Amino acid sequence: MAAVIGAFGLIFLFSNMGAEAKEEVDLKKLQELVDEGTVGKIVILNGQNAQIYMIDSSKNQLEMGARYFVTIANVPTFEKMFENMQRKRFSEDAFVPVFVKDTVDMWDAFISILPVLLIGGFVLMALSRASSGGGMGRGGDIFKVGKSKAKLFTKEEGLSQKFSDVAGMDEAKEEVLEFVAFLTKGDNFKRLGAKMPSGCLLSGPPGTGKTLLARAVAGEAGVPFFSCSGSDFLELFVGVGPSRVRDLFAQARAQAPCIVFIDEIDAIGRARGKGNFYAGNDERENTLNQLLVEMDGFGGATNVIVLASTNRADVLDPALLRPGRFDRQVVVGLPDLKGRKDIFSLYLPKLKIAKAASQSQQFAEQLALLTPQFSGADIRNVCNEAALIAARGRNATVDLQHFEAAVDRVIGGLEKKSKKINQEERETVARHECGHAIAGWLLRHTPPLLKVSIVPRGSAALGFAQYLPREQGLHSKHQLLDMMAMTLGGRAAEELFVGQITTGASDDLKKVTEMAYGMVMQWGMSNTIPPMGYRKDENKFYSPFSEKAAHMMDDEVHQIVSHQYQRVKDLLLAHKDQHAELTALLLTKDTLSGEDLRSVLGERPHGSRMSTYEEMIQGFSDEDLFPEISPEAKTA
Repeated sequence: MAAVIGAFGLIFLFSNMGAEAKEEVDLKKLQELVDEGTVGKIVILNGQNAQIYMIDSSKNQLEMGARYFVTIANVPTFEKMFENMQRKRFSEDAFVPVFVKDTVDMWDAFISILPVLLIGGFVLMALSRASSGGGMGRGGDIFKVGKSKAKLFTKEEGLSQKFSDVAGMDEAKEEVLEFVAFLTKGDNFKRLGAKMPSGCLLSGPPGTGKTLLARAVAGEAGVPFFSCSGSDFLELFVGVGPSRVRDLFAQARAQAPCIVFIDEIDAIGRARGKGNFYAGNDERENTLNQLLVEMDGFGGATNVIVLASTNRADVLDPALLRPGRFDRQVVVGLPDLKGRKDIFSLYLPKLKIAKAASQSQQFAEQLALLTPQFSGADIRNVCNEAALIAARGRNATVDLQHFEAAVDRVIGGLEKKSKKINQEERETVARHECGHAIAGWLLRHTPPLLKVSIVPRGSAALGFAQYLPREQGLHSKHQLLDMMAMTLGGRAAEELFVGQITTGASDDLKKVTEMAYGMVMQWGMSNTIPPMGYRKDENKFYSPFSEKAAHMMDDEVHQIVSHQYQRVKDLLLAHKDQHAELTALLLTKDTLSGEDLRSVLGERPHGSRMSTYEEMIQGFSDEDLFPEISPEAKTA
């Protein structure tokens, strides 16, 4: 931009210096001026007009600019005529000089160089943006484009997190606790010949607290903390990424002992040559190579630890994960029931909770039961949404009902109170959701039902059924089959009680299909396919099994899904009257709880297990996992 402004200034200056006269005179006036002897010189511009320069009588010299001009048609003709005007008064040696000059239009000149000026301006702008944040966050200098964008946090400036601020990941905290010990009491380890690990990779789903855990390590150790993202190393210009890596590690060595944290390291750490169909990854690979070189130079003597986080540990380069670089890999997964309780216990004191609830440990336990598969970030969002809902209702405190509404909003989206659906569509949604509810209530291995709602939420959801999934890592075949039958219950209810099939079961069918193919291809739960595990690799263009095996798998999946669909249809037909009663109740109340289902369907035939925090903690009995195995067989 500076170049463009400067060019405008120069053009304006030079155009003013060569400004033409503004007052036009005729040949008669020119003769009068010649007779008076006040004409100093004539300048013919571009063969079109004659600029008349006058003599300043007070200074006896030419004026700086032309005062008059005469329009001419032909240069030789005007020269001859002007010569005749002067012969009447002057001798030939005293004639007024005449100059012929061709000038360049300054605007045309500017238009011709405008592309060059624009390109130069864009280059300067790009360099300026590239340098923003460089060198510890101070940008604006194009010469700092190769400086690291990492932000430095110290105990005095913004680094206040401790392990007490981290909840729901006890195992992960134990893993990284050793890094704190190395940084604070390194002599105890060196005495025994142990070396400090050079790096630790934190992997897991988004929102589980990987960045918070890394900051807590630095806060506990009381050492400087360099924080940056993997994308901060990538830039348009060649060589910038490796240069920023070198600068970052140079700063870290100068601040040792310290911690370097690289968030979303998969932006630069993807496996080289894997899935790259275009030749535009040289800069990223060069950046990765420089990172590998720098981490090789780190050891126990440097007192610098490299922490990194990623949601895609499977795509990282093997050279990055070998010992000596990232010596440890810590999985930070979704919190379990106890973890969610601890996270709620961390956030609840920050809210204005009713006195009875705030003093009860069961309140956090109840909220943990309501939020299965929630991450730490989700729980924080639930607490904030609950407070906002309470504030909108002008309540004095945040109660359980506000948390329930917040959970519904996080799961299903914003309640669409203004969305009006016709009665026919509303009845269809009610019958669909009651099909899910009855199947889940009567089947043995389905999770406890929390609520059924036909209140429109989000962009497309017209209703939903919320369950409390079991906290377990293994699922038996019987559990999967019951889950498939329950998932198909909505479509079965449409076919049986509505008389037509709608698009409302699209997501249910997707889940059932994925579950069935998982049973056949991955988990060896097929009756016809041998216990073999196949997993599709997106980076491979061939199938790991033959066409014949594919047909066998498709047939097996078809049989599994068809059997479970017929099974749930038979179940709903056997409870046709109860389905109608439950549908009518749902249309009246819009939302049904587990107590409402109990009033219509009675007690669950297989018990109401896993309905309390203690029962969820205890897990499952052998009868839950292996119902068809006799006690004698289990003993054997």
